[in-house]
Amino acid sequence: MDEHFLTEIEIKQFKCFTDFKASGFKRVNLIGGKNNIGKTAFMEACYINVHSININAIMTAIYSVNHARENLNIVNKSIFYEKITDATKKYTAKSNLKYTDFKITEIDARKEYHFVINDNSKNIDAKNLNIIIDHVFNIKFIDNFGWSDNELIKVFQAIQKQDLESELNGFVKEFDDSIENFKVIGDKPQCKTNGEYRDIVEFGDGLRHYISIICALYACENGYLFIDEIDNGIHYTQLDRLWELILTLSKKTNCQVFAITHSKEMLESFARVAKKLEQLDISYTTLVKNKQQEIKAITRDYEMLIDSIEQEREVRGW
Repeated sequence: MDEHFLTEIEIKQFKCFTDFKASGFKRVNLIGGKNNIGKTAFMEACYINVHSININAIMTAIYSVNHARENLNIVNKSIFYEKITDATKKYTAKSNLKYTDFKITEIDARKEYHFVINDNSKNIDAKNLNIIIDHVFNIKFIDNFGWSDNELIKVFQAIQKQDLESELNGFVKEFDDSIENFKVIGDKPQCKTNGEYRDIVEFGDGLRHYISIICALYACENGYLFIDEIDNGIHYTQLDRLWELILTLSKKTNCQVFAITHSKEMLESFARVAKKLEQLDISYTTLVKNKQQEIKAITRDYEMLIDSIEQEREVRGW
């Protein structure tokens, strides 16, 4: 296990979480559970924690997760960063990597932002707050809407810098053998088919999602990749190949991956491919609610996951 990997986290305050603990994370981690139980909020909490290098990075991470949630509701694109960031009033989490605390207080008409990173704390009056967007280059979050053209172009640069365009095109051709090439022309990601380049939007969400994940795995070398709705637009016949790429490329780039799924087929594919490739550095975490309606985490490592799936197959006679 690499020392920069997140292996455990305690979320004291964030959205639906209070006194929540989860542990046993590996290099590639799949997150499951019923709808509206907090899977995305859990990944956001992890994303903010690993992003907490300095105040600018914390604010950038909080802004990013709130912007992704509210993207469809933001009509005025010039809306202040502060207004979007303020959607999160409190965040407190402790992991094996760092302790992060953030809160906004409004007392006697005075608004303050409070930050704690490990043993360092700082209070900033709202009048003096200057939000500077400071993305950590090797930490990426693919939300459930997928990436915009600009976001995809940014991570494609990691492919270009390493002269891996031909390797990427080989992966793309496996996904759709009618595609001859992927390229950014001007400010548009495009794919070549029948000798003609066409905008990637013409090929459906699945292809964009597939290319985004591959490029992100290279861009997140020695970092972290978070993927909401990993099976977004991906046909079930492509699941095994997707996991082969994630498991092999994440190992190659030393990237820790967290992904969400609602699909039983995706979970079974995850376990099947990990077993085939003998990739033991995986985990599957299920979020559940107890009788007190508290959110709890059940994490299975490689052996536990394989055993549980094989036992279910025996019971159901598959």
